[in-house]
Amino acid sequence: MSESFANQPESKADIILLAGFLGAGKTTLLKKILSWEADLSETVVLVNEFGDIGIDGALLKDSGSDVIELTSGCICCTLSADLHQSLTRIWKRFKPRRILIEASGVADPKSITTVLQDPQIGRHMQLKKIITVLEADIWGAREVFGQLFYNQLEMANLILLNKIDLMAAEKIPQFLAEIHEVIPDCQVVPTIHCEIDPETLWTQAQPKIFGLKPIQFFQPAALNGKPDSSGHHHSPEEHDSHPAKSINFVTFSFHDSRIFDEACFKKFITNLPWELFRIKGPVRFVDRLEMLNFVGGKSEWSPWEGEAETRLAFIGWKINEQETLKDLKRCLIETP
Repeated sequence: MSESFANQPESKADIILLAGFLGAGKTTLLKKILSWEADLSETVVLVNEFGDIGIDGALLKDSGSDVIELTSGCICCTLSADLHQSLTRIWKRFKPRRILIEASGVADPKSITTVLQDPQIGRHMQLKKIITVLEADIWGAREVFGQLFYNQLEMANLILLNKIDLMAAEKIPQFLAEIHEVIPDCQVVPTIHCEIDPETLWTQAQPKIFGLKPIQFFQPAALNGKPDSSGHHHSPEEHDSHPAKSINFVTFSFHDSRIFDEACFKKFITNLPWELFRIKGPVRFVDRLEMLNFVGGKSEWSPWEGEAETRLAFIGWKINEQETLKDLKRCLIETP
């Protein structure tokens, strides 16, 4: 972005917040949005990763826009001050026309909007729209995901019911009807690979009406004031303000330049417990690099051009990090 843009007449920047549970397709949507315009000199992208390795920022590095990463936490809780500071610095340096925020998959939009409503932020920026990407299969299992999952939907002005190509065709109208019944003031669009036309996405959002037909969710023991995996005790009030921590999400990473045995690595993924539901990053095999996008037992692979190394971010629920990494390292082979 050219810093000379800072000399232009001041007007408020539009903020588009992209939310959605882990692996729903937020980065895919963001890449599509960035492909719509040839000139992205007035657009800043802010990506929030829950782990300490930034993968999505690398995926967007060639977009033509300025990409800023916030890692090692969630912008709705532990990184809320960082979000405020980052937005302030973005405005002072660039004065952009548009800011796209890709929230962590465990972020609660209700808490993020609190930051965006701060008077200091509001003088220069305005939240134009919240778009939540919802994986179709996840809606079918919604009763086990808790209030955080529902908040991501309730706050949305636009919901993309994504990956409908992976579900039975007769389920699509059923799921659309169910979502509209629970959140009647939200636009819901079924998509494959987050394909949506720009006009639908950029249309000005209608005011939200909250508190309609709440879903009854199963609440894990961690939400009832029980100790979490680190031994700390959290009250229900603390869980409301720290949703990622409240449901015992565990995040860790792996970084190594050695080569993986491909058969062993893919067997490792196949044998993972359901509680480890997200792995993302490039993997180095003997003859190539591949980008892995693993969600809920399903793996997607694509070619990757970059440093000859493996950089993986893991997210799970009550996962033993040491045991998982021990099993992973068994698949390493020495570099030829």
